[in-house]
Amino acid sequence: MPLSDGVIYMDHAATTPVDPDVLAAMLPYFTEHFGNPSSIYRLGRESLDALETAHETVARMLGCRPVEIVFTGGGSEADNLAIKGVAYAKRRRGNHIITTAVEHHAVLNTCQQLEREGYRVTYLPVDEAGLMNPADVAAAITDETALVTMMYANNEVGAIQPIAEIGRICRERRVPFHTDAVQAGGLLDLDVNTLGVDLLTLSAHKFYGPKGVGILYARQGTRIQPQILGGSQERNRRAGTENVPGAVGAAIALERAQAVRVEESARLVALRDRLISAILRIPDTRLTGHPERRLPNNASFAFAGVEGESLLLNLDLIGVAASSGSACTTGSVEPSHVLMAMGISESGARGHLRLTLGHSSDDGDVDFVLEHLPAIVERLRALSTRPV
Repeated sequence: MPLSDGVIYMDHAATTPVDPDVLAAMLPYFTEHFGNPSSIYRLGRESLDALETAHETVARMLGCRPVEIVFTGGGSEADNLAIKGVAYAKRRRGNHIITTAVEHHAVLNTCQQLEREGYRVTYLPVDEAGLMNPADVAAAITDETALVTMMYANNEVGAIQPIAEIGRICRERRVPFHTDAVQAGGLLDLDVNTLGVDLLTLSAHKFYGPKGVGILYARQGTRIQPQILGGSQERNRRAGTENVPGAVGAAIALERAQAVRVEESARLVALRDRLISAILRIPDTRLTGHPERRLPNNASFAFAGVEGESLLLNLDLIGVAASSGSACTTGSVEPSHVLMAMGISESGARGHLRLTLGHSSDDGDVDFVLEHLPAIVERLRALSTRPV
């Protein structure tokens, strides 16, 4: 179903529109309930009550305690707080961190910064489907390992990592385990005890909540050194006057997304599989990511002889919004580090297309893309082989 401006939106992994009911719940905290939660008078207490309710709602969705939830300024900040916070707090134990080669740049760049500060980072490989082997984690852990951080589901190819198995390994070795679950919000089970994680990060705008609001779950007893200093907000873990409307919106959006998750995921899988089946009939096209262990809404491909940027521009001309990978690297001429780590050639990585579905997606959207995409690919290939 096209959005109000006629766009067929197939980039829900990049961001989602705010649910109207979520927006309605947020609006009063911009106006009549505008008080600072740290103030003791009525306006402040109203905001504090709303903030505490948001903590409780998110905790219920994750199967944890409200005191274990920290609201941040986004998913990237939550990743930074989890990784740097634990690394700095556990510096005396060791300076070794384990991650994978296919993480979001919020994780990779943070790990690289820690390397410049003297930490040692192990970047584990993935197979051609984008999945890592839990045995590699077990082999990489040493007495100096301070943290293992691995994403739940990949933002570019949708591959779902064996997080619960990795969690068991980390628990046995008594090593804190963090997962970037930003792409999993609203699509996968987020129970932190089932997953076996000590830290988990989410971003509200991935599940129809507001931008600029992140969530960090930190298991009680996990030591974290704050990265933003100032007041005692968020139980001394993240200073700064709290974004009450954002927290309210994030909590309600997560609650609504999780309530319909099973039914919506089944609907999205049916649409996704239609896309995959038909697009793979285009010659010299390969699916990127695991054919089954992938997010319900993610269909991603590598087209030989096609530039991803040209593909996106041609889709945009007919009113289809899509992506060639992570939204955070838009405009980069470098091939995707995720695809390169999966063993895809540089030329193949440059012809990447990611179609991610959501609440607005329907059979008509899929029909439209399948009607026009083969001709676009054929035309671009013909142009690329035309003599100069």
